[in-house]
Amino acid sequence: MAGLAVAGAATAADQAKAAAAPGGFSPSPVVSGEDIRLVIEHRDVVVAGKAAHGFTVNGLTPGPLIRLKEGQRARISVVNQTREDTSIHWHGILLPFQMDGVPGISFPGIKPGETFVYEFPVIQSGTYWYHSHSNLQEAVGLYGAIVVEPRDADPVGHDREHVMLLADWSGMHPHQMAAKLKKMPAYFNWRQQTLGGLLSGKDGMALRDRVEWAKMRMDPSDISDVTGSTYSFLVNGEGPDKAWTGQFKPGERIRMRIVNASGMTIFNVRLPGLPMQVVQADGQNVKPVTVDELQIGVAETYDVIVSPTEDKAYAFVAEAIDRTGLALAALAPRPGMTVEAPPLRKRPVLTMRDMGMDMTGMQGMTMDMSMRNPKNAPGVTLGPGVQTISPMAADRTAEPPLGLKEVGHKVLVYSDLESLDRNPDTRRPTRNMKIHLTGNMERYMWSFDGKKLSEGPDPFRFTQNERVRVTLVNDTMMSHPIHLHGHFFELLGERPGFGARKHTIVVAPGGTATFDLTADAVGDWAFHCHLILHMHAGMFRVVSVRPETSA
Repeated sequence: MAGLAVAGAATAADQAKAAAAPGGFSPSPVVSGEDIRLVIEHRDVVVAGKAAHGFTVNGLTPGPLIRLKEGQRARISVVNQTREDTSIHWHGILLPFQMDGVPGISFPGIKPGETFVYEFPVIQSGTYWYHSHSNLQEAVGLYGAIVVEPRDADPVGHDREHVMLLADWSGMHPHQMAAKLKKMPAYFNWRQQTLGGLLSGKDGMALRDRVEWAKMRMDPSDISDVTGSTYSFLVNGEGPDKAWTGQFKPGERIRMRIVNASGMTIFNVRLPGLPMQVVQADGQNVKPVTVDELQIGVAETYDVIVSPTEDKAYAFVAEAIDRTGLALAALAPRPGMTVEAPPLRKRPVLTMRDMGMDMTGMQGMTMDMSMRNPKNAPGVTLGPGVQTISPMAADRTAEPPLGLKEVGHKVLVYSDLESLDRNPDTRRPTRNMKIHLTGNMERYMWSFDGKKLSEGPDPFRFTQNERVRVTLVNDTMMSHPIHLHGHFFELLGERPGFGARKHTIVVAPGGTATFDLTADAVGDWAFHCHLILHMHAGMFRVVSVRPETSA
């Protein structure tokens, strides 16, 4: 387990390391039961082989796996032994808003030296995770996985399971990253297009398209704000040089609970030579669908079943969306077996379609002021924080995600996902709502409808139990994983009533995503992009659900 204390007396982390299974397999430390205690500290750690300063939970980064049981009452005491305020948000867990763990929205936070007791009924099962919602601590080690076992028989039969907790890590504090991006938006992008690439054809873009991008003052290689030039990519706290290893026996059904707990990195996940059967999305059971690769946005979870039959080690590869690095783990039948990281694939490059502009028959069109006309985006507050309005944003949820269109094998798309059981609310929506994802990369400003939280915009308001169809429109050139606290929403699907239920959805550049929401949880809830620096820079709003009033 990475993140062990560099110095000092024996700690829970040291004991966990000593208790690791013999033979090189890597089980995760677990806490469970009716009364759980989590101690948050700020200390020296070792991550991906490098000494750094970060946050630990019970001496570990990432924190221990929390195992709960559907139907129990959870009581989790969080002790803050740091010198700054902290918090824990239970990502994807349905609970009273006072227990949601977002300072300034649902509770005041946990002061240094104080203990806050989270207490709530566990009314669901599945794969989830926890993280700080304070001062970017999540990106400095304060996160961990949650598994809630179902009360009744699990419809997903498996012989063994492994939690695969993905993350990115840097010795540079995220506040420093934000400051550098504010001054130079391409600071971390070391793979920009060049004149040599244009002349050789290696950039994969025609001259006329390069000219159009130049007119817009935008960079088609700008896929990730922070890249592998700075990040190490982790599985369960381990970097590719020391791949975390999970055991299997040939013929077993292995359940892999994949959680993207990174701060800024969307991953493309595959096990070369081993198909994955997707059985859960964001903790909710889905009709099984077999794929060779899936893209997992920051804060999403996917459960997959793999059935290795050969007596060999298999690589678990999580390649960063911009292909500047990867996380690596292994499944092995015997100790001592290793895997090699595959070569990074060709980097993706944005197209005019990713700007919400299908240029077919529209040569010479550029992003001028006409594309910022409020008529194109009712409700958007225009200003320096809104660089563009996508004039032709389109639903891309049935298309392979960014960079995966040409890989030559089956890739998961959102339209593949269908709820295993009929959803609890199948009413037709009574109103429609459109929300624009807005930003200005050059100024590193991010927002909803042109307004960021610090500007004091009104909440997005709902009445308890109303059914609303929400469309997210991405007016930017970056993918945004959008997360709603306290609720699940249903994606639109072919079978009414069986749309996949999710708490987070990645909206493609220049794309839209539509879902139906039943606002059934009274309170104020956070609603934000889960790219932590986008959230920090303003892409954060409040959803307010008020009780029904009597006639």
